[in-house]
Amino acid sequence: MTPGRDKLVIGCGYLGRRVAALWRDQGRQVWATTRKRAEGLRAAGIEPVICDVLDLESLKALPAVNTVLYCIGLDRSAGASMRDVYVGGLANVLDHLPVPQQFLYVSSTSVYGQSAGEVVDEQSPTEPQEESGRVVLEAERLLRHRLPGAVILRFAGIYGPGRLLRRQAIEKGEPIQADPERWLNLIHVDDGAAAILAAEQVAPAGETINVCDGQPVRRRDFFAKLAHLLGAPEPRFLVPDLSLPPPPHEKANRRIGNRKLREDLHFTFRYPTWREGLEKSILAARDGNE
Repeated sequence: MTPGRDKLVIGCGYLGRRVAALWRDQGRQVWATTRKRAEGLRAAGIEPVICDVLDLESLKALPAVNTVLYCIGLDRSAGASMRDVYVGGLANVLDHLPVPQQFLYVSSTSVYGQSAGEVVDEQSPTEPQEESGRVVLEAERLLRHRLPGAVILRFAGIYGPGRLLRRQAIEKGEPIQADPERWLNLIHVDDGAAAILAAEQVAPAGETINVCDGQPVRRRDFFAKLAHLLGAPEPRFLVPDLSLPPPPHEKANRRIGNRKLREDLHFTFRYPTWREGLEKSILAARDGNE
C-alpha cells in the first residue's frame, strides 16, 4: 500500500513517540494523542490532540488522516482496568475516528499461550493462559470485526534506553523471582519503530505480523549480560515453588519467529540480536541519551 501523507499516533508513548518522530522527519504532518503532554509534542514538531480513549467527548477531536498508528498502553495510575482500556477504549476510538486508509495496530505476543518452549509463528494457536493475553486477543478480534483491513503487529518485549527489564533489581543485587531457563523474546524500540514504518509501506491489508528480533534468549543469559554491562553482581534467581500454581509472568515460555517480518516486509535489523541492542541501550544511558 502507498501510505498517505497525514499521520495520527494514538498512544504516543515510548514506541509511538519514536514513530511520530520518524514520520515528522519524512516531512509528514503528524498528530498524536495525549492527555497532558501537549507542549512537549508541539515542541517536537508534532500536533497534539488532547483526548483520552475512555472519554467519549474528547474523542470528537480525532482528526481525519490517511494513516493511524494505534499503540495505547495501560497507565496503571489512571485506575482503569486493562480490559476497559484495551477493549473498551479501542471500541470508543473506532466509534469516533474517521475511517483511515490504513490502520496499524500494536498488539502483543502475549496472545500466544504456548508454555513449553515451542517455536511460534503467526499461524500458531492463540490460546493465552494469562488474563492479560486474553484481553489483548479480545481487542484484536474486535479490531478484525470492525476494521478487517487493519494490520496487526504483535510485539515481543520492547526494550531500549530507559527501559531495561529488571535493571533496578540487578543494580541493587536483589534476587530475581523467576525461572532462569525460560525464554525471553525481545525487540529494540528503534527496530520496533522501523518495523512499523516497514509495515506501513508494504504490509498487505489485514495482515498479522510478529515483531521481534527472532533471537530468543534464556533469562539467565540475558540478565547475566545486563549485569555485566552495568558492572553489577551476577544475578541470583529465586525459582517459584513448582508445587504451586505459577504466577502470571511464569506461564509464558515460547520462542517467537519473525519470518514474515524479515522476508515479507524485507526488514533489516539495526540490532540483529539482543546483545547489540543491550550494549547500545546501556551506552545511551551513560551518554545521557535516555
